[in-house]
Amino acid sequence: MQPRNMSMSGVVDLGAVKAASEAKAKAEQARADASRQGGGAAAAPGSLVIDVDEAGFERDVLTRSTEVPVVIDFWAEWCQPCKQLGPLLERLAVEYNGRFVLAKVDVDANQMLMQQFAIQSIPAVFAVVAGQALPLFQGAAPEAQIRETLDQLIQVGEERFGLTGIVVDAEAQGEAGQMPAEVPAGPYDALLEAAAQALDANDFGGAVQAYKNVLADDPVNVEAKLGLAQAELLGRVQKMDPQQVRKDAAEKPDDLATQMAAADLDLVGGHVEDAFGRLVETVRRTFGDDRDAARLRLLELFEVIGPDDPRVAAARTALARVLF
Repeated sequence: MQPRNMSMSGVVDLGAVKAASEAKAKAEQARADASRQGGGAAAAPGSLVIDVDEAGFERDVLTRSTEVPVVIDFWAEWCQPCKQLGPLLERLAVEYNGRFVLAKVDVDANQMLMQQFAIQSIPAVFAVVAGQALPLFQGAAPEAQIRETLDQLIQVGEERFGLTGIVVDAEAQGEAGQMPAEVPAGPYDALLEAAAQALDANDFGGAVQAYKNVLADDPVNVEAKLGLAQAELLGRVQKMDPQQVRKDAAEKPDDLATQMAAADLDLVGGHVEDAFGRLVETVRRTFGDDRDAARLRLLELFEVIGPDDPRVAAARTALARVLF
C-alpha cells in the first residue's frame, strides 16, 4: 500500500523554500555590493578571521565547517614567512566575504593540534570541510596560487557538501529601522513558479525536471536546490510501502538502503530529529561509499528543512563529530 496525496504541508513549510531563496539572494546581493565597493567592506572581519586553540577547536572549526569551509593557518610569532602569509590570508578572508572562514592556530601555544595535523614546518595551511581535514599548501605561496586553491576549495564545499558560505554584515544588521535592499526579480522566476506548482500538485517528476532545468543554467540557484531536494524526497516516499520499510529498517540496522528509506519516511512524517539521528548513526556505522552516500542523503534532508532550523544545526554538529 502506497501513501496517497503526499504533501509536506504541516511537516515542512512549503514557503520556507521561497524564504530561504530570498535570504540567500540578499546574501549574494550583499556580496556583490561589497565587491563593487572595494572587497569585503560589508563584512565584519572579526567573524571571518578567528584565533583558535585546542579547547575551542571542535566548536570553532569542526562544527563551523559544517556550514562553511574553514581554512586553518598554522603559524608562530618567530616565523618570518608566516608574517607574510598571515596578512594575505586575512585580507582574502575579508575579500571573499563569508565564502570561507580563516582560523589561525599559534603552534607554540597549541602543540597538540600541531601533532594531530602532523605539521612538519610552518606556515602550513589546511582546510576542514564538513568535518573532513585536507592539506592545502605549505610555505608562503604566491597570491594567485592561493586564490586558485581557495576557489577550488569553495567549489568542492558547495558541490559535494552543499556549503554556500555565511553572510557577515553586522553593521547593516545592527542599524535599527534599516530595511534590506530589495532584490530584483531573477531570470528564472517563471520556471521556479512552474516547478512549485508541480510540487503542490504532487507531480514530483515534473517538479524535479523543472528544478533541474533551472540548475542546468544556474547551478547555485538556492531556491532550485531546495525545491529539488524536496521534490526528490517526496518522489522517493511516494513509491514506498511504509510498513515494509519500517519492518526492514528494524530488522536490518546495518543496511544502508533501508535506513535511508526509513529516514525519508521519518522526515515526511514530521519526525525530523529521528530522521537526522538515523542517518548520523548510519554514517557512524558505515565506511567508504556507503558512508558517503549516507552523508549526502543527510545533507539533502538538511536542504529540505532549511539551514536556519535549530534541528539542522544540532545534526550538523553530530555529523561533524562522527566524521572527524
